[in-house]
Amino acid sequence: MKEKLKINNKHLRICLISYRSNPHCGGQGVYIRNLSRGLTDLGHSVDVVSGPPGPLLDDDVTLSMLPCLDLYNPEDMFRVPTFKELCDPVNLIEWLGVSTMGFPETFTFGLRAYRYLKDKFHKYDIVHDNQCLSYGIWAINRRMPTVVTIHHPITVDRDIDVKTATSLWEKIKLMRWYSFIETQKRISRTFSHIITVSKCARQDISRDFNIQPEKFRIVPNGISTDIFYPIPEIMRQKNNIIVTNSADTPLKGLYYLLRAVTEIAKTRKIRLTVVGTPKKDSKILKLIAQLGIGNLVTFTGRISDKQFVVEYAKAAIAVIPSVYEGFGLPAGEAMACGVPVISTTGGALPEVVGDAGVIVPHSDYKALAGAISQLFDNPQRARELGQAGYKRVMDNFTWKIAAQKTVDTYREAILDHRRF
Repeated sequence: MKEKLKINNKHLRICLISYRSNPHCGGQGVYIRNLSRGLTDLGHSVDVVSGPPGPLLDDDVTLSMLPCLDLYNPEDMFRVPTFKELCDPVNLIEWLGVSTMGFPETFTFGLRAYRYLKDKFHKYDIVHDNQCLSYGIWAINRRMPTVVTIHHPITVDRDIDVKTATSLWEKIKLMRWYSFIETQKRISRTFSHIITVSKCARQDISRDFNIQPEKFRIVPNGISTDIFYPIPEIMRQKNNIIVTNSADTPLKGLYYLLRAVTEIAKTRKIRLTVVGTPKKDSKILKLIAQLGIGNLVTFTGRISDKQFVVEYAKAAIAVIPSVYEGFGLPAGEAMACGVPVISTTGGALPEVVGDAGVIVPHSDYKALAGAISQLFDNPQRARELGQAGYKRVMDNFTWKIAAQKTVDTYREAILDHRRF
């Protein structure tokens, strides 16, 4: 009991590990930036250890960048390393993995993280791994209390990507790329405390990774309400909808939204704003041309947070068409801006949206089109949903709440580690 009281009253020294952390690289970067801020605001000391591209952190959060070959850097993609670089065995493993169409980054980053921390364990009370799940993290866990976050099972991404591949060779390449998942499955089973972001994610990870459900702690992501907020003085543009993903990734469901827009455009006016920029050879661009809706779709390119909020303020509806989400940050961010939300049933999205939005079956463009048209025709209902969504975020999905629940998990892990 005394030990528990001591740990519960202690300000923790936290090492937060993340192999890829830039907020522009997706939800994991957003997670690191905001969780480190939330933990620091609670009075804890946070050091972040990251691989490139590095996170954007506040000045009071220490960042240690671990150098690597960085072979996925878009400014020098798949470069040939120097002989001196390849004299480091970890660099050699990284280069061989990439050269054979694999994704070795989680494996090699884990080795580098252990190498960096092996003489620094005394500086920390807890290590928190952000979905690296490699042998290096396993080795760290043997030395000191370690918690891991699994945002959602990457098996879902793999299965959807392989299913939508158009050739046998493409399927083979995808299976090779996703081969790191088997290592993540084995490693994840060795941890006593696993954070995930929703009940849906817990269920799917438990099933696909064969992990006992009692090992999980559900800590929903927070929404950055200092970045995403309503701007009531900006008028919403009638029949203008917004989506925040421009990628070809089948998981995100933009394919179905574009077909829904085509269906609606047969009988009424509609505009779609897509936040982001598609690749030049994008399947999405080809689909837009094929459907003949180029005049109805606007891509914003990369925009600032300030402009992002303005785009939300101008939108009549935000649509989240994903086939699967482990949490669904775009839904929460739109709700924080007071935008009426239409979401699919993909993954954890119903847990985030709740009764504060319209929910339709995923992968069903006709259901999506029907929901959009109905909300266009009922502006009072749209306003009510926007207000309800804002309240739901403020009551349930702030980073302060997420940070406190994360700290509770840390304290459990520290106590259990000391018992054994």
